Amino acid sequence: MEKIKYQNIVNKHTPKEPILLNTLVSFIVGGFLGVVGELLVELYSYFLHIPSKDASVFMIVTLIFIGCFLTALGFFDNLVKFAKCGLIVPITGFAHAMMSAALEYRKEGFVTGLGANMFKLAGSVILFGVVSAYVFGLLRIILIG
Repeated sequence: MEKIKYQNIVNKHTPKEPILLNTLVSFIVGGFLGVVGELLVELYSYFLHIPSKDASVFMIVTLIFIGCFLTALGFFDNLVKFAKCGLIVPITGFAHAMMSAALEYRKEGFVTGLGANMFKLAGSVILFGVVSAYVFGLLRIILIG
């Protein structure tokens, strides 16, 4: 009976998240980030006179740099409080995960601090991304030919 009372008190005092508003903000911010990415691709391909396929690599590197830079300055977490998943789901969230883990252990040195802990959060993402790409590649070969 005590667990039920406790759970009722917790439910009563837990702040409610505005799910619809958060979804709308995430959709708009994520869409804006997509537009920024497309603009970067167009700018790189126009000014550097390279194909869009090559310019997309520069765009990804630029977004990763911006995510790392904002994390290092301490602004990324404040932006995520506003933008929710709109900043976490794209490549900027991956950059933030790696950079924040690296910054947390920077006082321990380059090898034992940065090098050993940089992939602490992102390692599982990389592992499951590679494994799932391999599995889906095999399925595509088997099913499509």
